[in-house]
Formats: sequence, structure tokens, C-alpha cells
Amino acid sequence: MELTRQEEESLRGEHGEVQQICYRILTAVGEAAGAECLVPISWAHLSGVNYNTIGDAGERFLNSISRKPGARVRVRTTLNPMGLDMDRPEDLLPKFVEKQRSISESYARMGVELSFTCAPYDVFDMPAPGTQVAFAESNAAIHANSINGLKTDKESSFSALASALTGKSPMTRARGNNEPDLEVQADLGKMDELDWGLLGFFAGGAGAASVAISGASEPDRRSCKALCGGMGTSGTCSKFVLGGSCSEKVGFGREELATARSKLDTAEKGDAVVLGSPQLGPGELSNLAKMLEGRRFRKDCMVFCPRPVAEAARRLGEADIIEKAGGRLLSDCCTCLSPLLARDRFDALTTNSVKGAYYLKAAGVGVSLRPLSRIISEETEWAA
Repeated sequence: MELTRQEEESLRGEHGEVQQICYRILTAVGEAAGAECLVPISWAHLSGVNYNTIGDAGERFLNSISRKPGARVRVRTTLNPMGLDMDRPEDLLPKFVEKQRSISESYARMGVELSFTCAPYDVFDMPAPGTQVAFAESNAAIHANSINGLKTDKESSFSALASALTGKSPMTRARGNNEPDLEVQADLGKMDELDWGLLGFFAGGAGAASVAISGASEPDRRSCKALCGGMGTSGTCSKFVLGGSCSEKVGFGREELATARSKLDTAEKGDAVVLGSPQLGPGELSNLAKMLEGRRFRKDCMVFCPRPVAEAARRLGEADIIEKAGGRLLSDCCTCLSPLLARDRFDALTTNSVKGAYYLKAAGVGVSLRPLSRIISEETEWAA
């Protein structure tokens, strides 16, 4: 890789230990990806916050590096969900709460905004199209590239943190002219959000870096997020375009849909309902409240959304409707790999999220995949 004088000095340790560690990470990632140089970024979104995923080693690393001289982010930096809602610490063991709090405090020391969301596009204003960013959350990276017109790779937790602390990222293919290398021809007719999530799951595994999706109508907000979430779980693909044409084509009809679903839909019914992977945004929460007005869940329902979205829903009275229906609004965390949804608590869970299903299955929890309309129909009843 071609480095500037300042970057070479940092790599040699002339600007402190933290910068040296970060530039070692960035150059290693860049060389592995064939990047020619590093480029400035304006925003980093970090993963590596859930204690359930990074463990004691990750907690110790963050505690250590956050106390070193120069460990301060150089660009706007936001943060993925953690493992619990800090307003409800009693839901989990004291050790988990203590370790999770330590991780949060380490990020705060480095100047990171404690946003705890996997859907930053629902909470923050997006920068101008073409802006270089570094997003470690897979669905957010795909959304940034495909919907917001930004430029990012699907960063790892280490590379995104290094980018936050340096303001630089490797100039990989995803940051350049990332044109589709495969066309996925959808033939499904009318599609709900679960169909879109499964299409994303299929396309993400079929394409290498970018795919074109043809034969499908424009997805609404919920379906677009489902597409990004599904795509982020199954491969290296970091972008899609709707429409367009490629020489290499692959079909996605009812048979492919059923095959994709069979990999994740492992239970006939769930012990509880979980919604929000990615976390629900303002429009989705408002729509959920409308669907639930006058109804009540027959079993526990957890609804994951960013804290600002939950606060807005409370001001609008939408949270009251959801909670009267038996839904619990949870902030700061999400469906993916949270101990709130562990195998020792639930044998199976019902969700409309392909992304959530992927991670629940990885945690050994059975999954009953249903579109939201069917969940409301089957899992609620009119309140007395």
C-alpha cells in the first residue's frame, strides 16, 4: 500500500502506541484486500460492544486501549447495540451487567457516541452521497452503500475502531466503483418483508461484492431493511442495486425462496415473539402500534428499537398502545446474540426477521419465521 509520510510515521510508532496499533490493523486489512492506499472517512459505526460476543478478552482490550494517551476518536463515531437495556439490568446476571457497563465506559472514554443502534440510518442524518464512512454493522453498511449512496466496506470491529481512531480506512473495492457482478432475477409477485429478507439472504450468498436485483417492485422501508439485514448475514456482498443487468444471472423464485427459508425456519411455533432486527425505526413502530390497537398478544413479545425512537413513541402515545397489547419496548440491545434470548430461556422464538433468525439459530434457539401480518393475526387477539 502507498502511505503518506504521516501514515508511515504512525506505523513506525512516532505518533504514539494507539496510532501505531491502528495503522498496523488498517495496513494489514488493506493489503489483504488489495487496497492501494488509505482514504479519509467522516463517520465510523462500531460493533464489538455486546459482552456476549466479545467476552472478557474484548472487555479487557477496550478497557486497556481506552486509557492510553491518544485514544480518542477523530471522526464522528457511533455504536452498535449491546446485550441488554440498561434501564432493566435486573433482567440479567450482575456479572454481565458489570462487564457490559465497563465496555460502554471504555467507548465513552474514547469519545464514542453511545447510540446502541444497528440502524444508524433511522436515528441520524446521513451525510451527502459519495461520503466515505466505516460501518462495521453489516446491515448498516449495505444500507449505506445501496440506499444512502455512501461508501463503506463491511468493516470488522477492529478495523472500524482503527478507522475511528485515525480517521482513515483502506480504499477497497467497496469504496470505489462497486458495480454489480451478478444479477438476481426475482420471480415472486407480491412480496412481504419476510420474502425480501430471504431474497437478501440468497443474494448475499450468491454475489461476491455487489448484486443487481431485477423483477421485484420497489421495497417499502420495512422490506428494504429486511433486504439489507438478510444480505448481511450470508456472505461478503456489501451492496445491491434495484434493476440493472449483468451478464451473469441467477433466478430466485418460489423454489429458491423455500430453500432459503428452510435453512432458518426450524420451529412450528415460538415461546415468545421478538421484533426488531434491525431495530425498528419510527415508521415501523408507528405501524406496529396501529396494527395492535385494541389487540393483545397471547404470549410475551419483545420489541427492540433505538432509545430515541422509543422516546418519540412515548411522546406520541404509540408506546402505550404497544405496551397495553403486551409488547415490551427494549432499547440499547437487539435480537442478535443477546443473552435475553438465550437457549436457557427459550426453546424457540417467533420473528419476521431473517437476520434475527440467523443469529438465534446460531445461538441454538429454534426459529418460527413469519411475516409481521401473520404474527399479528396468529399471536394476538382482540382485547376484552
